[in-house]
Amino acid sequence: MFQYSARTDLLQDRIILVTGAGDGIGRAAALAFAAHGATVVLLGRTLEKLEAVYDEIEAAGYPQPAIVPLNLDSASEHDYIELSNKLHDEFGHLDGVLHNASLLGQRTPLENYDPITWDQVMRVNVHAPFLMTQTLLPLLHQSSDASVVFTSSGVGRKGRAYWGAYAVSKFATEGMMEVLADELENTPNIRVNAINPGATRTQMRAYAYPAEPPEVNPEPADIMPLYLYLMGPDSKSINGQSMDAQGEGKA
Repeated sequence: MFQYSARTDLLQDRIILVTGAGDGIGRAAALAFAAHGATVVLLGRTLEKLEAVYDEIEAAGYPQPAIVPLNLDSASEHDYIELSNKLHDEFGHLDGVLHNASLLGQRTPLENYDPITWDQVMRVNVHAPFLMTQTLLPLLHQSSDASVVFTSSGVGRKGRAYWGAYAVSKFATEGMMEVLADELENTPNIRVNAINPGATRTQMRAYAYPAEPPEVNPEPADIMPLYLYLMGPDSKSINGQSMDAQGEGKA
């Protein structure tokens, strides 16, 4: 597991958007960021789940979050521009984006892969993070220390049979992260990296591996050290890296 001990005020006064914030790793990240002082923008498709996370954050006495219901599968460029305008009006800048939302799609050979499902996975896992990042970059430029974190996967580094559109989308995610990081190399106030969360106790993992006992994998909260590190000022010098939340690294 990545070793990092975050101080309590690590993210004090930072505005951080988390996609897929309603459950799983997104929920854990939203809670962790809020616990360390951030105002978290909770983005997801299910309002009830977002409201539950909102209530958890409020009950804990952390900074009041914001809720943005948005279905990444059907969102248009206009929706992302509207999101950027709302965040500009409310906060004036953005200090972090965690692109966490993803669809698994089918576990089946490419020969049999449903083209409609393929398109859906690509929309949520690739097109949505691209459009969202593009429209939010002006707000990130207004921050003195901004971090964009994409979510990768082991099957986005080495292709594996039957992972279909999900694997291909994560290869694209790795490439998008590297391209953007290189483009912003001389922009010292914005850094771009990716996290491979590894096998974690989530609904997606259970769907992908139905025979696997859930308890063999860590809870989403257990892998938060790397998320906190990359979202906070201690990682200012890190750019263009794809890191493992369950790796052996230290900070």
